[in-house]
Amino acid sequence: MAEFTLDINGSRHTLDLDADTPLLYVLRNELGLTATRFGCGLGECGACTVSIDGRSLRSCQVPVASAAGRPILTLEGLGTPEDPHPLQQAFIDEQAAQCAFCISGMIMTAHGLLQRNPSPTEADIKSALSANLCGCGTHLRIVRAVQRAAKVS
Repeated sequence: MAEFTLDINGSRHTLDLDADTPLLYVLRNELGLTATRFGCGLGECGACTVSIDGRSLRSCQVPVASAAGRPILTLEGLGTPEDPHPLQQAFIDEQAAQCAFCISGMIMTAHGLLQRNPSPTEADIKSALSANLCGCGTHLRIVRAVQRAAKVS
């Protein structure tokens, strides 16, 4: 066990943890930030995507030791129910969620895309989201939501 300080959604948290504990477990189990989902635990589905240093990363594959001291953004830090981020609002407006299990990861991946490329093409969006899995098949609505958010940003 070691002490790690994490900067999550603008707040600092100091915790005693094993260095190799996946960030996903810290977010969900230690801090109660449950918007980040456990999907596969292998970094293949995208449900656990968060932003670290402005990059979209799979939190199930990031050891807490490598996340310490770096700015981490989760869906909870993006917006609130009262004041959603334009990307969150676009997902609502496009009704881009069915079961919504994948949506946190989709939004965080799309957020990373829009940070790098504020005017993505449809092909750019599809490419960026290609490694995020959705079993409900709302991919077309998800792409439209990202396009809508790009117009607003």
